[in-house]
Amino acid sequence: MESLWQYSYLVAAFTIILSIKWLSSPATARRGVQMGQVGMLFAIVGTLLRHEVVSLEAILIAFFIGTAIGVPLAYLMPMTSVPQLTALSHAFGTFAAALVGTAEYYRAAPTGFTMVSLCVEVLLGFLTFTASLMAFGKLQELVPTRPITYKGQNFVNLLLLALAIVLGVWLCAAPAPDWVFPTFCGLALLFGVLLIIPIGGGDMPTVIALLNSYAGMSAAAMGFALNNKLLIIAGALNAASGFILSVIMCKAMNRSFTNVLFGAFGQVQAGAAAKGEQKPVHSATPEDAASILASARKVIVVPGYGMAVAQAQHKLRELTDQLTKRGIDVQFAIHPVAGRMPGHMNVLLAEADIPYDRLHEMEEINDEFGEADVALVIGANDVVNPAARHDTASPIYGMPILDVDKAHTVMVIKRSMNPGFAGIDNELYYMDRTLMLFGDAKSFVGEIVKELPAAAHA
Repeated sequence: MESLWQYSYLVAAFTIILSIKWLSSPATARRGVQMGQVGMLFAIVGTLLRHEVVSLEAILIAFFIGTAIGVPLAYLMPMTSVPQLTALSHAFGTFAAALVGTAEYYRAAPTGFTMVSLCVEVLLGFLTFTASLMAFGKLQELVPTRPITYKGQNFVNLLLLALAIVLGVWLCAAPAPDWVFPTFCGLALLFGVLLIIPIGGGDMPTVIALLNSYAGMSAAAMGFALNNKLLIIAGALNAASGFILSVIMCKAMNRSFTNVLFGAFGQVQAGAAAKGEQKPVHSATPEDAASILASARKVIVVPGYGMAVAQAQHKLRELTDQLTKRGIDVQFAIHPVAGRMPGHMNVLLAEADIPYDRLHEMEEINDEFGEADVALVIGANDVVNPAARHDTASPIYGMPILDVDKAHTVMVIKRSMNPGFAGIDNELYYMDRTLMLFGDAKSFVGEIVKELPAAAHA
């Protein structure tokens, strides 16, 4: 049994590494998920074979309860709500890690390096638990998606974190009174809530990636506390990949970690929307849009969060099929922070069976907008705002954007002229070559699909 669980852990570690490798490409992502599931199976079996397991009854009860919750959650959760499911997964995983650390503290009264690892595990576990729940609430709009701020907020937050760290050092350095550990846990839970409150909903892609990193660090610390090498490997991989992804997200927005976490970005700029409504815009009907698309040779589609909200990806697939049958080249431009989690647009378009080879990252496709007859923007806002290139007073100045304004004709499907996450007007909407297609994205694309055959024969 001793060698069996060690071999099982070895296979699990290998498959988890292979899973992350395959997840780096849409073409192999499904295989990566399946390999990750295989790795987790080997990890669970290996753990159950360890001599520390003296009774399987409680484990089996927890297994069936978790299965009863997890399976319906996965099957019933729509693809548009994958960000919320991801946030909940982080919350459940880190809460489990924090509870294991709490149990180990009261069971074994660890000291030295083990105690340091346990404190890191519990601190990161509890703060990530409540932070992930708050992220879920913002994504689900159960709590306000706008930043909630008050004077001296950052000082209060950092003070709470500093107090938690001081108590953690006390626990590691010397025997502490009974009240110290519960207080340490409570401060971590409170800090997680207060950390997310001042962050706007549009920053959730970066926040989710960062919370993923915290979850990995908590798992790795748990591995050190329990002397479990597989947890150390898996946690370190998770922490590193989440951190790298966070860096990519920040780079895509030309912002720093501190600005994302403490900048309260996403407050609507005073008077911005009102000024925008006074400017003239050119609107068009589904018939107009269908006629323009039917005469195009190359179309680049730019999806955004509005597409996810309207669940327009399947209608968009119908439109893509009709255009490609007519010999029109249709490609998709994906901004790194489009949607509410990294890869959100890729997931939705893949669900609609849009071919992977049509999905292009910003760096790959930006040079092609000048050759495009039509750039069709569906629910994207700040990531296509030309102000990011030249307006030094704009909060998004310097952010890499998709150069849709260089296309011959730009069509934007949007419900209204309301500003995006940055709270500013979008210059793109007032350009002479831009047509605003006001309405629900799913309905409007559906109308274009209906009108396209007639437009093609006109």
